[in-house]
Amino acid sequence: MSESTDITRVEESMPERKSELPVIAPPVDIYENDEEIMLQADMPGISKDDLGINIDNGRLAISGVRKVEKTGVATWEEFGDVEYRRTFSIPQSIDVGKVSAELKEGVLKLHLPKSEKAKPRQIEISAG
Repeated sequence: MSESTDITRVEESMPERKSELPVIAPPVDIYENDEEIMLQADMPGISKDDLGINIDNGRLAISGVRKVEKTGVATWEEFGDVEYRRTFSIPQSIDVGKVSAELKEGVLKLHLPKSEKAKPRQIEISAG
């Protein structure tokens, strides 16, 4: 039996890792104009310190953990700690160096500006 087959079998028999927190894909709205793509994600209860945004190899990953402060003993609980996680493919036309984000009242606004090459432009016609 080859070594690679053994590795595959070991990986298949390993138990699946499970997160302790429930994972939620936050609802997202995406808008586009000539200048940028703007993404809005609803992430109630998240703070900017618990939020992560990563762009790598054409993939945008948004993740964060909402921690709810609990006081007293819960008699009924529907709103608890949760992990937000969402991943998107982004076009190569995004100027990654100029990406900006703002978080206000549980709404993340992510501005993905287009590079100059990707912006539409008017071609001037000269008379011969």
